[in-house]
Amino acid sequence: MSEQDSANTSGQKRKQPSDFAQHPNNNRNAKRVKQIEARTILTQASDKALNQDGELDVSAFLKARDFEIKAMEGSMEASKKSLSSRAFQQVPNDMRRRTASHNVKKVPKKLRSRAAREVRTLIHAKDCLSTSANGLHVFASVKMKEDNTPQLPSRRRKATPHMRLRLQTAEKLQKLHARAKKKRAEAREQKPGQADPGKEDVLAVRIRRLKKNTLSTPEKPAAKFQKRQEHKSWLPTHIFHAKRAHITEPKHPLWRFAIPLSPTEKSFRKTHRAGSLRGCVAWDTSYMSTIGVEGVEASLLGLLRSLGLDEGAISGKPQAKWRAGTRFWRGWVRERDGEKAWIAEMDTVWCVQEADLPATEDSPSKPRKRKRRLLLRVHPSAFLQLWTEVLKVAKMQRPPAMVEDLRFEVGSIEVSGPGSTETLVAALEPIVKESEESMENLSAKTWSLIRSVTNPSSLPENAVLGFDISDPRLRYPPRTVKNPGAESTDDELLHVLARWSPDRTQTPPSIFDRTARLTASRLLPSQKAINRRKGDALPGEFPAPASSDPQIPILLMASRSHITGAQGSWRLLLPWKCVLPVWYHLMHYPLSTGGNPRFGGLQEIRQITFEQGAPWFPGDFPGTQSGWEWELSERAKRQAEWEKRPKGKRVAWESLDLGKARKGEIGIGWACDWGYLFDPNKALDPATASQATTKDSATTQEESAKSAELGADPPGTEKPPCPAHHLPLPYSTTALSNSTHLPCTHHAITTVNLTLLSRGSPQAID
Repeated sequence: MSEQDSANTSGQKRKQPSDFAQHPNNNRNAKRVKQIEARTILTQASDKALNQDGELDVSAFLKARDFEIKAMEGSMEASKKSLSSRAFQQVPNDMRRRTASHNVKKVPKKLRSRAAREVRTLIHAKDCLSTSANGLHVFASVKMKEDNTPQLPSRRRKATPHMRLRLQTAEKLQKLHARAKKKRAEAREQKPGQADPGKEDVLAVRIRRLKKNTLSTPEKPAAKFQKRQEHKSWLPTHIFHAKRAHITEPKHPLWRFAIPLSPTEKSFRKTHRAGSLRGCVAWDTSYMSTIGVEGVEASLLGLLRSLGLDEGAISGKPQAKWRAGTRFWRGWVRERDGEKAWIAEMDTVWCVQEADLPATEDSPSKPRKRKRRLLLRVHPSAFLQLWTEVLKVAKMQRPPAMVEDLRFEVGSIEVSGPGSTETLVAALEPIVKESEESMENLSAKTWSLIRSVTNPSSLPENAVLGFDISDPRLRYPPRTVKNPGAESTDDELLHVLARWSPDRTQTPPSIFDRTARLTASRLLPSQKAINRRKGDALPGEFPAPASSDPQIPILLMASRSHITGAQGSWRLLLPWKCVLPVWYHLMHYPLSTGGNPRFGGLQEIRQITFEQGAPWFPGDFPGTQSGWEWELSERAKRQAEWEKRPKGKRVAWESLDLGKARKGEIGIGWACDWGYLFDPNKALDPATASQATTKDSATTQEESAKSAELGADPPGTEKPPCPAHHLPLPYSTTALSNSTHLPCTHHAITTVNLTLLSRGSPQAID
């Protein structure tokens, strides 16, 4: 080795080969050489098949061809395995586990046969090591792929000490259960002097007493889950999301719920495509708060007037369908007294009106008016504030209206995307009534005819459909809905959308009836009973419907985006305990365009609303009480992130160069400083702002904890710390021209949508 080479290699720990400098990519070249050698087929010259006289030697010719055939087969096998990967490495991204499994039974079904062949190849290669000399070469080629994963079934595998302890505990529990079951059977036996023992005892299910004008509490969870839900509640699909998504921290829930934030896999582009181009995205929005109001129509209309609804929206002719119960209304509500601050956007759905009761003997001239029901849906961050106002206004009506907290009785699912209608039609199968001409069957027929709709915005604005469905687990696994796609079908769809018969045939949905909701929840059979019925059915067929099957009441609401051509969404309301069966059917439905529906979290909701140019509540509404509390919590997070960095690696806001001889950040650097915007003289320095932010955040958490306790008065009537009020449309445009007729216009905040016409950075105009 020359002096120059020794000098170049003096700083290296190990001596490199002589051709290391000429081959910098040594690993890649080695793989390429290995692949070329594997694809090289050895052949034998034809001269070897001739004898000394030049005649063809048949035996030598056959041996030469046999050698070439074996060489070709060996080359094909070696080429296949030269740069191949194992079956468990071919699992799609959305099906991969955190730690890949080498077990055949833990890979998808379509890859199990390949994994089994690989296992047999490994076992055969290991056996050839001790029987044949050629087996040494075979074993060396597969030795790197061999693993120590046990391939025996769990019943034949030797139990570990921990597994033995679990088996013993399970055996003891089985004995205790059998003993208790025997005692219950003896207690039910016939005693002297009683009725015929052949009659079965029918146990009446006690319906929980209705709590009027009081906050409800979630149902007591199972014993093994109680400690995990001390300061929060789980959504019906929590177990599904816990394995596939990032959830809020256990000690820091969001709005007292464990809410999924985002899927664990990369999903930004997939969510964009599924929400606008192909497929659909589903969210479990059971955390949205629902309030039920019941009373005569005059009292309910007076309640809505007190919450800020215009007279035109209540008694106008365009809102007649909304008052009839075939449309829903979405708009802003506000406080009744004080500064009349705006609370949040609210969805309002009327129950379809029934005929008045006949006259009684006491009042033969006037028929009795039926009470009507109303559902109010609002974001959970504004629930306590709205609940206080609704409860106060309901007691002022004559006759007073009854208010009910339905947060843990009514769940919801939201689906958006071109395949949303197809997915919901496949999962929600209406129950056909005995009378073919009944109104319920007409609404169900309309639902089956709109399966080819690719955008819910094409339906009538704020359309509502209500009917009963069967248990989706009886039709699992789901099958793709067949779409004829003929011109006659398209004409029929246009005819259905133009006439929209549910405006005339819609019956009162059962979702408004508390007895129907509880009955559907309690009659849900166990998964074991569902599997037994599916096993008794014929191959390839679903179980036949039974009279004991539950009738699940649902309510479908088709919302429309304010941007022309943007995708709308479906909101599905159903009983809380019935959300999970429908959710699994939605997630595993094979779309006609390929793939399955995707699920989303809170980040995906913000992404979709941002792409559509719509604001997201409460983050984009800092003028409301909920929006200001969200700003305080986000401000505390950004401050903690800034403070945990060392001084040399964090932004020095006090020395930030703003240009034009300006130095120092305007306001607080880690917050949207609305206080500085409205009153610069009262601006805080960063040190004081740090203490104030921490104090405000702690105060907000204490108030939320206190208000969540049963019987405590929520702090919804308190004025927001920010000296500003939200002003929704169209009041914001009116305030620009005339602010004397509108309250709370001083220091008001409104949300606007900015569209960038070109790329670049904004420039100051001198």
